[in-house]
Amino acid sequence: DFDHLRDEEGKILPLLSDTFDAQAIEMQWFSQGAGIAVVDNILSPLALKRIQQLLHESTVWYQTKMPLKFGGYVGAYIDDGLYDRILLQLAFDLNKALPRIMKGHPLKYLWAYKYDSQYTGINTHADQAAVNVNLWITRDEANQDKDSGGLVIFTAKPPDDWDFNKFNTDTERVKKDILEPTNFHNVTVPYRENRAVLFDSALFHHTDTFKFKEGYQNRRINLTILYGDMQLNKQGDSELNKAKDEL
Repeated sequence: DFDHLRDEEGKILPLLSDTFDAQAIEMQWFSQGAGIAVVDNILSPLALKRIQQLLHESTVWYQTKMPLKFGGYVGAYIDDGLYDRILLQLAFDLNKALPRIMKGHPLKYLWAYKYDSQYTGINTHADQAAVNVNLWITRDEANQDKDSGGLVIFTAKPPDDWDFNKFNTDTERVKKDILEPTNFHNVTVPYRENRAVLFDSALFHHTDTFKFKEGYQNRRINLTILYGDMQLNKQGDSELNKAKDEL
C-alpha cells in the first residue's frame, strides 16, 4: 500500500510541485479555446519517485490489450487493484487546485497503462468524461525520440448523436467523418517525464508514435485521471465561454 507522503512528524506532504501554477494552467486551458493545457514538472520530486516505484512494482496490471487490435499494452484500474492512497490524493489535489477547470467535475475514474516498446499505443478515441489528466511517469532516459512519444489531441469532438461504440472503437469512421473535414487539426505534445496534459476528454486523441528503450524499467507508462461527465458541443462551449469571462 503506497500511503500518503508524510514528513517526520506524520504530516501529509503535498504531491504537486512548488512550480505548480494553477492560474497559468487555467489561462492556458481557456485561452486556446479548445480546452488543452500542458504542465511540466507537475509532481514534486519525492511524489514522482514514489509513484514511479508504485507503477513499477505493482502487480495489478490485469488487463492485456492485444497488439493487432489495440496497440500492445497492459492496464491497471482504480476498481481493480490500483487504488493506492497516493494516487487518490493526487486526484483530489488536482481537482481542488484547478477550480475553474474542475468545477462540477468530480473524480470519475483512474487508470494506468504500460506499453510494450515493440508495439504502438492507443488508437484514436474520445473518453466519456469532462476533463482528462494524462501524466507521464517513465524517466526521460528511456525515451529515444524526444520529439515524439506523447499525445496527439485533435480539436474535434463526436457529434451529439454518436454513442460510445462509434466514438471509441470505430476509428475509420472517426477519421473520415470527423477528423478529415478539419484537415486533422491537432495539438501534438511530445513525451516528457513528469509532464501532464490536461484536456477536454471529448476531444479525439491517440498515443503518438514512440520509441523507448527495451527493458521493463523503460516501458512507457501513463497515469490517466478522469473527471466529470462528457461535455459535447453546445454544453461544453457554453461552459468554456462562461469560464473565460471569469478569468
